[in-house]
Amino acid sequence: MSGLCNLAVDLDDAFSARAAAIAGTLHLDAATTIERSVGLPGDALAWIDETFGGSWSSEAAAGDNLLARRNGHPVGFATVAARDLRFRWLRGAASEPGTGLFGPFGVSVADRGTSLGRFLLLRALLDLSERGYRRALIAAVGPESLIRYYATVSGAAVVERYDRAQLLPQKRVVVLASGSGTNVQAVLDARDEGRLPVDLAGAIVNRTSAFAAERMLRAGTPATFVVWDRSHETRERYDLRLLESVAAMAPDVLALLGWMHLLDHNFVRAFPRIVNLHPAYLPLDFRLDRVEMPDGTSIPAFRGAHAIRDAVASGSPWGGATMHDVTPDTDRGPVLARRPVRLARGIDEAGALERIRPLEHELVVTALLRCLYES
Repeated sequence: MSGLCNLAVDLDDAFSARAAAIAGTLHLDAATTIERSVGLPGDALAWIDETFGGSWSSEAAAGDNLLARRNGHPVGFATVAARDLRFRWLRGAASEPGTGLFGPFGVSVADRGTSLGRFLLLRALLDLSERGYRRALIAAVGPESLIRYYATVSGAAVVERYDRAQLLPQKRVVVLASGSGTNVQAVLDARDEGRLPVDLAGAIVNRTSAFAAERMLRAGTPATFVVWDRSHETRERYDLRLLESVAAMAPDVLALLGWMHLLDHNFVRAFPRIVNLHPAYLPLDFRLDRVEMPDGTSIPAFRGAHAIRDAVASGSPWGGATMHDVTPDTDRGPVLARRPVRLARGIDEAGALERIRPLEHELVVTALLRCLYES
């Protein structure tokens, strides 16, 4: 896995004069407007998830933003001063006094290589300077081409380099699954390809027909059946047996990937981190029961065991998937990663699942990486 680096920009008077002069020469077309906002409107957050892969919207929502729209539609954004982020790369230079955080930042595919990105970058850095920050930190930059871009446009220089092994402590991950296990397979594949450096300690499966167990066993990873026979065992006794079985595997992270049994509060409180894959696009604010989409429409937050069925039955033009932390309130934990997907008019449940499943495979890996980066 390649490394990451943090860049810094000195926000001195010379920078401010130069940046303001350059920004003044970058003319945007008449249809493009720039908005300032704390957080971002829902359609812009959904556009970020649709365009950039699903993990940036929660970061953008935690900061202040410049948002570019063209004919009313989001086409670019830059976040500054994001608050309460826990990534490991923010524990060094980013925590020094007088340092303001820049990013995430991006523009639409059609606007890459135009002046819009440079304008947003410079204006956002000037915003940090105007707030009194002496230095801006541009965090977790990977490709050398992007490092050169920041250096050329803003004068940024590398101040910290990280090997990804420094940022990704190996954690014991235990999977809970009930079905065919395609998302379990996504985790196995990412591990085997070196994209997800986890110790996959095993799986708990609660249905004897679940192919997820076979996938784990074929990969040389243990899988244990913990099945509830409702005719011979109370719910309370099964929940205790399940808790004991998982605790014996000592997970650092417990991943619910197609797990179809509601966990009781004692279980949720027993483990350091539990994350869940849910087949719907959930709002970042857990209190909301509707969520805005990239085109500005609003749909219900389809929580519960039949999210795809409910979306199809309602005729929703959008579906999606979300990985979130598990809390005692069902499907209302903090979002780690999410992606929306358009659903064709008249699509059936199988067709919707086919559209959503590839998103799930990507989000599972993205969210587990985020868990490691935040640990």
